[in-house]
Amino acid sequence: MNSHEIEYQLHGDDMQFVEIELDPSESVIAEAGAMMMMEDGIGMETIFGDGSSNGKSGFFGKLVGAGKRVLTGESLFMTVFTNEGRGKKHVSFAAPYPGKIISVDLSEMGGKVICQKDSFLCAAKGVSVGIDFQKKLGTGFFGGEGFIMQKLEGDGLAFLHAGGTIHKKDLQAGEKLRVDTGCLVAMTKNVDYNIEYVGKVKSAFFGGEGLFFATVQGPGTVWIQSLPFSRLADRVFASAPQGGGQSRGEGSLLGGLGDFLNGDG
Repeated sequence: MNSHEIEYQLHGDDMQFVEIELDPSESVIAEAGAMMMMEDGIGMETIFGDGSSNGKSGFFGKLVGAGKRVLTGESLFMTVFTNEGRGKKHVSFAAPYPGKIISVDLSEMGGKVICQKDSFLCAAKGVSVGIDFQKKLGTGFFGGEGFIMQKLEGDGLAFLHAGGTIHKKDLQAGEKLRVDTGCLVAMTKNVDYNIEYVGKVKSAFFGGEGLFFATVQGPGTVWIQSLPFSRLADRVFASAPQGGGQSRGEGSLLGGLGDFLNGDG
């Protein structure tokens, strides 16, 4: 294996964190700010890119790898945690919002998984974190999640997080699934990903589900989340006090009419 062979344990239910066990000299990479806690003896280093051995060398190669990450909205830097002591040491990483954490063994997924740009949490050192351009322009302009997705390549363990419950679905050859664009977390490299127009104007404007669906077609594996963070944020924003006033209760029978009668309208 090119990647470090790490062991892990998931803790929690709806607010999970993953505890990584490192042997001496083993390392794990993570997004900046993902670390929750670590034991004494673990060294922390900030690096350009992901630190994978992908054939590039020197400062320019590292700069190119880091620059690609900017296109996905991520930081130029990643953090490497290495067991510099004797015996096994532990470092833990937490998801930034309520949901689930899943482990993906890239060696069992053909060496590559494509995921949404904000779902990567951490991985064994040696896993390459890059960008994946969608082939079809329609996917990028109408997918709702941007033209660029992340790709994880290598033969080690990677950890993804997503909102709500994560559902893993294995698609047979030719089997197609329509998914809300924000609910698609990740997929294996053989899955065909495209965007499909809802079709009916009435459904598009009054259905509440947007104009487009993501369509994924097998063979391959896809991971679906039940509560995208963008959807959660929209609901929180909609329920927040407007103009400095107090938010009305969800159970109010009068709703906006009550605000008008109280002089808030």
